Amino acid sequence: MPYPHGGLARHANLPPGERLRVLLVEDDEGDAFLVGELLAETNSMIDLLVATSLREARQRITGVDCVLLDLGLPDAQGLDGLRQVLEMSSGAAVCVLTGRSDEHLGVVAVAEGAQDYLVKGQVDGVLLTRALRYAVERKRADENARRLREVELRQAESARLERGLLPQPLMTTEQVAVHTFYRPGRHAALIGGDFFDVVQTRPDRLDLIVGDVCGHGVDEAALGVELRVAWRALVLAGVPDDEVLPALEQVLMSERRLQEIFATVATTRLDLDANRATVRLAGHPPPLLLSGGRVTPVPAPGGLLLGVRPRRPIAYDLEFDTDDWSLLMYTDGLIEGRVGTGNERLDVPGLSGLLDEPANREVSLPDLPAWLVGRAEQINGGPLADDVAMLLVSRGGGR
Repeated sequence: MPYPHGGLARHANLPPGERLRVLLVEDDEGDAFLVGELLAETNSMIDLLVATSLREARQRITGVDCVLLDLGLPDAQGLDGLRQVLEMSSGAAVCVLTGRSDEHLGVVAVAEGAQDYLVKGQVDGVLLTRALRYAVERKRADENARRLREVELRQAESARLERGLLPQPLMTTEQVAVHTFYRPGRHAALIGGDFFDVVQTRPDRLDLIVGDVCGHGVDEAALGVELRVAWRALVLAGVPDDEVLPALEQVLMSERRLQEIFATVATTRLDLDANRATVRLAGHPPPLLLSGGRVTPVPAPGGLLLGVRPRRPIAYDLEFDTDDWSLLMYTDGLIEGRVGTGNERLDVPGLSGLLDEPANREVSLPDLPAWLVGRAEQINGGPLADDVAMLLVSRGGGR
């Protein structure tokens, strides 16, 4: 027997091009011999492997482009065998071989997921080769269409989650202006858990939050949405200031999928009439104050991450000296980029230095967050790895 062990060798006289590996699952030695001869006589550029049962096929299917399946096998009959092959074939195409009396099964097989069917005794070498190659191309087209659909679904899902993470500020006051910014990192375009929100509860009071759930992906983004919505609800409900973040931590600990998941948060309450702010940090980098031509990190206590060990953040009261100031709140994706070729990070002092550069004086406040990201990426030598979310709230000239 020329093909007892999948033995169609490579032929030196075959034309150059893509070779296919085809696994023939056929227990009839005569039919297997005929398939091998048909492929050989047409210089098909197909390497044929033969299995006489589904059990043997499982051992040989790795790396195969197409499975040519007989529906009458010793360990599987009819569509049951096809379903098992479709389950084990992964990315391989499947063509079904039927007898003359079972031609109707070929149509049903295609409906079940096979790429094509062939009737024994009614194909020559050219038709067989063409059918196998077309089946492989159809399978690839189906896989590409499936992957494209998955990408589209992920993008749509990310867009929905992004809208939940990055809402429109809920404010009516014109005493201050709020500019928002968000850019996803380079983690395969997956949205992360960065979020922000702005809520005005009285004519003279504005509450702001910027937060970051550790990790990237749908679960982290969904948790970020929950935390943002919970924070907005707590603020609108008039929960006492010192109780808001502890309540938010309870939400995090009850909704996270893994105990290791944590979040960092910075909140600011602006008293517009008194021209002052109260800042609370839970493991989050401090806001930066731009005022009087200087850039100063707000010296609020850092606090503990939410979800690690429940502890009430310490409030820090900030008095504004003038009516011209800006407060920049951001997630750590902005300051985690590298500086030069070493391991040094931009960090808070580096970000303060960027805001101190004379060039930023020419940048308008609405464009300042995007300008900062551009400079951070320039120093980093490429895109920032993590997501970046920013809130810039300004009064008067803003500087």
